[in-house]
Amino acid sequence: MKGGGIENPAFEAPSSVLGRQYYARAGAATALPAEPGPDLEEGPCGWGPCSPRALQLCNSAEGYLAAYSLLAIFQGIVVNGLINISISTIEKRYELNSSLTGLISASYDIAFCVLSLFVSYFGERGHKPRWLAFSAFMLGLGSLVFSLPHFGSGKYQYFGSKIEDTCQTAETTFANATCSASQNSSLHKYLYVFILGQLLLGVGGTPLYTLGTAFIDDSVPKHMSSLYIGIGYAMSLLGPAIGYVLGGQLLKIYIDIQIPESTKVDQDDPRWLGAWWMGFLACFFAIWLLIIPFSCFPKHLPGTAKIQAEKISETHDDGSQVLVHNIGQSFKDFPMALMILLKNPVLMSLIIASSSEALVATGFATFLPKFIENQFGKTPSFSATLGGLVLIPAAALGQVVSGILVSKCKMSCKGIIKFMISTCSVSLILNTVFLFAKCGNEPFAGVSETYNGTGTLYNLTALCNANCKCLRSMYYPVCGSDEVQYFSPCFAGCASYIFNNVKKTYHNCSCVGKTKRENGSEDFLYEAVPGKCPTQCKFLPLFLTFFFFAVVFTFMATTPTTVAILRCVPDKQRSFALGVQLVFLRLLGTIPGPILFGVAIDKSCTLWDISECETKGACWVYDNERMAMLLMGISAACKIITIIFVVMAAYFYKPPPLIKSLPRKTSKEISAIHTHKL
Repeated sequence: MKGGGIENPAFEAPSSVLGRQYYARAGAATALPAEPGPDLEEGPCGWGPCSPRALQLCNSAEGYLAAYSLLAIFQGIVVNGLINISISTIEKRYELNSSLTGLISASYDIAFCVLSLFVSYFGERGHKPRWLAFSAFMLGLGSLVFSLPHFGSGKYQYFGSKIEDTCQTAETTFANATCSASQNSSLHKYLYVFILGQLLLGVGGTPLYTLGTAFIDDSVPKHMSSLYIGIGYAMSLLGPAIGYVLGGQLLKIYIDIQIPESTKVDQDDPRWLGAWWMGFLACFFAIWLLIIPFSCFPKHLPGTAKIQAEKISETHDDGSQVLVHNIGQSFKDFPMALMILLKNPVLMSLIIASSSEALVATGFATFLPKFIENQFGKTPSFSATLGGLVLIPAAALGQVVSGILVSKCKMSCKGIIKFMISTCSVSLILNTVFLFAKCGNEPFAGVSETYNGTGTLYNLTALCNANCKCLRSMYYPVCGSDEVQYFSPCFAGCASYIFNNVKKTYHNCSCVGKTKRENGSEDFLYEAVPGKCPTQCKFLPLFLTFFFFAVVFTFMATTPTTVAILRCVPDKQRSFALGVQLVFLRLLGTIPGPILFGVAIDKSCTLWDISECETKGACWVYDNERMAMLLMGISAACKIITIIFVVMAAYFYKPPPLIKSLPRKTSKEISAIHTHKL
């Protein structure tokens, strides 16, 4: 999604005609001096003298797009798929809250933000495919590092296998209920390993969406650029789809592969943790294999010089073309090059608009599975799979459709910006799904219910379980026959249990309301079963339908935004402009997005995990309506900001004079004729 650069003699000039602008006013045409430069290096595909004939079949824009798409897919699998789907599991395994896991998610963008300006500035004149080989190396390394906490944290243990979960007498001693502060502390330290892994992934992702995208635009005709970029972006969204589905299946495997014989736990148990780490190891090996194809591409694909000579400039007419021609000769020109872009009102309006959309997109990409899990009472693995199957195909569809429309209609820069206004407006309207497709909470004793009047809200202890000495640190919800959920069998006052067809059933539960059963004896009058109570909410299909189309229209603006940015700046600054966009996209969008969404979700928490050391961990129960309203408020506010700045971009844009709208080769010839006559 990004890229950039200014001319620097330390790097070879891309072309004698690439990026030349000519400036004309009041009928007098003045050609900027045309400095001689080497031809584009359109070499064969291979490694130095080793250039097998079979490899030349891939030495084209289509061949590069295939390699780019594969790398984008695996980057999406790891960064936007596996990590997002593993967030809930990582929270529970390493005792983190949503604010901290939001920080983990944002670490990728921090590295991206720091490096994108420099990579896009210097990489513009470098060997872009080899930059992508470096990208593959760092993405693979980051994926490996992110999986390391699993191998350093030991076997997963929880109290359910060691402490009786039923109501015990007051004299019962809980040998394993002691405070293990050292263990808690060691688990929290793995936060920094996750952050390091994300930082490495961010380093690897920077060349991919700056130089990689600019290389596509260099290598294809302008009217085909939006289609190729749209396909590349759609493939980058196929990655998260695969990541969500793959990760969802891996979460069905026990975290340590083999379930201990002493443990009776299944996927319906909230203490179940899946093998979140397996996907990262697989991607580590797969991504490193992609280093091979990127290392064999030439600096420029065959035919690039001809394509560049025939392109037509649509640069915003603010006089920056003249300034750009005279800078970029050394690193000290970097501030001037940056200021030229920052003073471009069209570019900055588009950047702020895309940053606002990125905030929402990244927030939902991180926490949509968690939203579905809590709002509609689904398991983590099912929520992750469902979220991926809806969110990612919708985003990919929006990318492809917009790319095709812009390409087939041959929209001008002004037309593209107007198209973005319409798609963002429809997305804002569809965002209202949160108003009517939200679900209330099921009754929860001690949280939303008062133990039939014998207790108080936000207090899990009542008269019926006061003598049970229940542990607040052992969350194992059960659903009573009165259709009320309890924190654990102990807090439900259950004194006994039996196994019926391998299904555990609790009886003699003093806190569960009396529900007469046919053919039931008095001894088994009170009953509870493991797991949360089934939700009565039926809005999931409606929510997913509206959310699908909201995502489609949201991402229909992504490819047009990139194309408009590439067109509204001088040619020498295209990659650099995408790099600047990335900085703002991260600072204003994808870095605060997961953190802001995580804080909003934490604000809706009604029941926190409290360890035996009295420290707060992950959240167990949320206020569903509050969560839905907070997320809708953030989303709606950001989309309104997006529309405002896209309208401003359309207002500020001024197309170049006629002579600069001609193909570059023709413009050069006309300017030379005028100069000769003068």
